[in-house]
Amino acid sequence: METGVTSHYQADGSLVEKVAEGLRRAGLEPGKTRPADLESIDEFHFRGREATLELVQAMRLAPSCEVLDIGSGLGGVSRTIAEVAGCQVVGLDLTPELCEVATVLSDWVSYSDRTRFQQGDATNLSFDDNRFDAAVTVHVAMNIEHKHKMYAEARRVLKSGGIFAVFDILQGEGGHMLYPAPWASDASMSHLVTPDDMRALLEEAGFRILHERDSTTESFHWLEARANKAGPANPLPVTTALLFGGQSRDMTKNQLRGLKERRMLTYSFVCAA
Repeated sequence: METGVTSHYQADGSLVEKVAEGLRRAGLEPGKTRPADLESIDEFHFRGREATLELVQAMRLAPSCEVLDIGSGLGGVSRTIAEVAGCQVVGLDLTPELCEVATVLSDWVSYSDRTRFQQGDATNLSFDDNRFDAAVTVHVAMNIEHKHKMYAEARRVLKSGGIFAVFDILQGEGGHMLYPAPWASDASMSHLVTPDDMRALLEEAGFRILHERDSTTESFHWLEARANKAGPANPLPVTTALLFGGQSRDMTKNQLRGLKERRMLTYSFVCAA
């Protein structure tokens, strides 16, 4: 399973070079950009930076906080947290190349002093107990079958009273998900759970749910606008196209139908340890 997930997110050719080329096409030069300039590349989730900012606001982070970003991908969430809250962020991802690219992107936007990235397994974290003030995970658990281990590990590394924010894709009431999707080429790689399942998993791990939100309708309209916009949806290369090439169109179509028919849902939870 681990090999399948890392292979799924592995780009053909140098991902750093592809990102740099896309930036230059948009009139931006690597090393002379801000975190927000990279949104269409590194905020690889529904509603992009807007959704991340909502989580940051709900987490109420102080500059003195150290935050763990579980499943950090290209580091967009980590950099936004560091930029807005002024704190230190450690990003962890299963795919080595994504960690390498995330490190380069942080250097380009001068956030290497506030973010660092390392390869690791969300279900077996290599951090001491009670290490972090807060943790976040965005669009990650869809690939993880043993979610109880992931949430138990998140609780273990958080200090008492620490905040855990989750924004994920869940199983809806409208039927099975359609594939391919950005997180899975077929159902064997996808492990969606219902909102009721998520509440139970978080509470069993020792979290107290402070707030939850169903943003499925907003996610549908956000993706629909991007898909239907005349001309290029964005001058920067969108991550799905960078990683998945021609399959990205089918992925978008399946997600639009999935959101509209509520086969898939986007939900956020803010919890206390």
